[in-house]
Amino acid sequence: MKETGVLSSRNVAIVGPYMSGKTTLLESLEYVSGALSRKGSTKDGTSIGDGSPEARSQQMSVEINVASTDYQDIHFTFLDCPGSIEFAQETYNALVGVGAAIIVCEPEPDRILTLAPLFKFLDDWEIPHLVFINKMDRVCTDEERCLTSFSALLTALQSVSSRPIIPHQFPIAAQDKIIGYIDLVSEQAYHYHPDAPADPVPLPESLKDSETQARTQMLETLADFDDHLLEELLEDIQPSQEEIVKDLKMELGADLIVPVFLGVASEGYGVRPLLESLKREAPSPDVTSKRRGVDLDSDTPIAQVLKTFYTPQGGKMSLIRVWQGEITEGLVLNGVRPGGIYRLFGQQQHSVSKAGIGEIVALARMDGVYTGDTLSPTKNVEGLPKADRVQPVYAMAITPQNRKDEVKLTPALNKLLEEDTSLYWEQHGDTHEVILWGQGEIHLKVSLERLNRKYNIPMATHLPRVAYKETIRKTVESVHGRYKHQSGGHGQFGDVYLNIRPLERGEGFAFNDTIVGGVVPKQYIPGVETGVREYLSQGPLGFPVVDVGVTLTNGSYHSVDSSEQAFKQAARLAMNTGMSQGKPTLLEPIAAITISAPTEFTSKVLQLLSGRRGQILGYEPFDSWKGWDQTSAYLPQAEMQNFIIELRSLTMGVGFFDWKYDHLQEVPDKIADRVLATTAE
Repeated sequence: MKETGVLSSRNVAIVGPYMSGKTTLLESLEYVSGALSRKGSTKDGTSIGDGSPEARSQQMSVEINVASTDYQDIHFTFLDCPGSIEFAQETYNALVGVGAAIIVCEPEPDRILTLAPLFKFLDDWEIPHLVFINKMDRVCTDEERCLTSFSALLTALQSVSSRPIIPHQFPIAAQDKIIGYIDLVSEQAYHYHPDAPADPVPLPESLKDSETQARTQMLETLADFDDHLLEELLEDIQPSQEEIVKDLKMELGADLIVPVFLGVASEGYGVRPLLESLKREAPSPDVTSKRRGVDLDSDTPIAQVLKTFYTPQGGKMSLIRVWQGEITEGLVLNGVRPGGIYRLFGQQQHSVSKAGIGEIVALARMDGVYTGDTLSPTKNVEGLPKADRVQPVYAMAITPQNRKDEVKLTPALNKLLEEDTSLYWEQHGDTHEVILWGQGEIHLKVSLERLNRKYNIPMATHLPRVAYKETIRKTVESVHGRYKHQSGGHGQFGDVYLNIRPLERGEGFAFNDTIVGGVVPKQYIPGVETGVREYLSQGPLGFPVVDVGVTLTNGSYHSVDSSEQAFKQAARLAMNTGMSQGKPTLLEPIAAITISAPTEFTSKVLQLLSGRRGQILGYEPFDSWKGWDQTSAYLPQAEMQNFIIELRSLTMGVGFFDWKYDHLQEVPDKIADRVLATTAE
C-alpha cells in the first residue's frame, strides 16, 4: 500500500459476536475499496484478519486486526475486533480510538441479547455506531418470512440499545432467497450481484406499503432531532435526499441514532452501500476529537495507544490513534523516539513518514509506553480517557515445562500482559504457585500458546490450589513444651507453658505473656514468640494457622544452657502439642461476588449460586442497565474456578461478575474430609 495524500480519514471498528462474520465483512470491504484483488477466506486461513497462529488454530479472532485502504477521497482504517466475550478487553481498548463502529450480527432475534454489553459500552462512550445484519439469506427464503424476520430484528435491536434503531435499508426477497434491498433515503430498489455493484430496479409493488412505513419510521425518528424536518413532515412536505443525508450524518455523528444495514458479507451483498454510507455519514476526525475533549485549536500532536504488539520482526509495536496535530518521523513522544511509523494491513507493515489527525498507525520500539497511554511531545498534556480494565475471572496455575525457563518467565509474562491488558499474574503468597488470571479457558489457552510461540516457554498447567487456612475451636491451657539438648560444652534448654485460644474470625494472631518472677527471662520471650509464629506456617491439618491467641504463662530456664534459640524450639514443641488438642478446623476463603445478568436469567443465577454453596444476600435492578439485575452473594473461592463458564452458559454469554476476597469461613465437615484426604495423597 502506498502513502497517499488523502483529504480525510475515517477509522471504523468492526465488532459483534463470535461467528457473526466480522472478518468476512472486513475482507469484502477491502475488496470493494480496491485494496484486495481477490478475497481471502477465514476457513482457508487466507484472510487479512485472523492472521496470527493463535487465531487460526482457534478459528476465531483473538486480537485486533488492522487493515487500511483508500476509497475515493477517504483513507479508511478498519479495526476487526474479537467477538468472543473472553477477548472483550481488546475490543474496548480499540473502540476508545475509533470514529465509528459497525456492529455485525446474525438475523436471529433470540441472539440479539448477546449484543447488550457492546451496545452499553458504545452508548456510554457516545461512539457513533450502526448495525449490519449479516447472513440475511438465512431468513429471506420468501418475502413474508423476510419482512417478519426483519421487523423482529429491529424490535430486538431496540431492546438492547438506548438510542433509536432506524432502518436505513429494507430487504427484498424472491425465488427463495434475498435478491436486493431498498434504500430508504432515495426509495430506490436494487438487485444484488455477487461481489459486484447492485443494479437499480423498480420498487416492487408488493413492498410499497411496508417500505413507506419503514421510511416514515426513519424520518419521524430523525425529526425528533431536527425541528425543520418535523415541520415538513407535519405539513406533508417530502424532505429532499440531501436534507435526509445531512440529518443522518449529524445524528449519527452525535451518537443519537443507530442506522441499520443488511446484506450477506460472504457474497458482497450490501457491502458497497455500507461503505458509501460510512464515507458519507460517518463523523470526520475533528468531530471525534472534539467529542473526546481535544483542543483542535492547538497543533501540538496528541495520540493514544490502543494496542501493544510484540512482533518477531520489529519488536514492540504500539498501535496509536492520532487525535490532534501530526506525528512525524523523529518526533519524540513521552520522552521516546519511535523507531518508525507504519500503516498495518493484516500481518503486513508499510512504512510512512507521517500520520495526521484521525489516522491509526503503529509506532515501533516505544519502550516504557503502554496501552491506553496518551502520547505527546509536551509534558503538560492531560491524559485521554481509556477503557476500564476488565476484572480477571478465571485462573490457571502455570509452571515451565523446562526448569531452565524459570528465569525468563517473569519478563515474558510482563510482555504478555503489555499485549493483553485483561491478563494478570501473581506469585501466590500462600500456595507459592504462579497463577495466570484471565477471562476464560480459551483466553488463557491462547495466551499460553502465544507465550510458547513468541518466547519459547512451553508451560504445564493445573487448577490453582485453594488457599485454605486452619484454626482451633477450643482453648487449650498450660501446654508444656521443653527443649533440652546436650552435645558437649554448653547445652540447649528451654521450658515454656502456653495457653492457646481461638480468636474471632479475621483477628489473625495475638501473642502476650503473663510471666512474673522472671521464670522466663525477658531476653528469651521474643524467642518464644518467634517459635510460635514459625509454627503457624503449617498447623496439624497441614495449612497456615490463623485467628489464634497465644499466651506465655510459665516456664523455667538454665543459667548456662538457656538461649533464645532454645526457647524458640520449646515454643514450637508446645504449639505442636496444643494445636492438635484444640479441635483444629479447616477454613476456606470466601469471596464477595456481584453478578450482573439480564433479569430473565436472575432465577438461574440464584440456582447457580445455591448449587455452589453460595450465600445469597439479595438482588436488585442494575443501575443504568435496563432490564438487568445485580445479585450479591458470598461464594467460596473453591467454587469459583469454573463459575464464569457456567454463568455465561446460563446467560447467553452476557452475564459477568465482580468479586473480591471477603473473609474466611469454616469448611463443612464432609468437604473438609475430602480436602484433607486429597492433601494427604
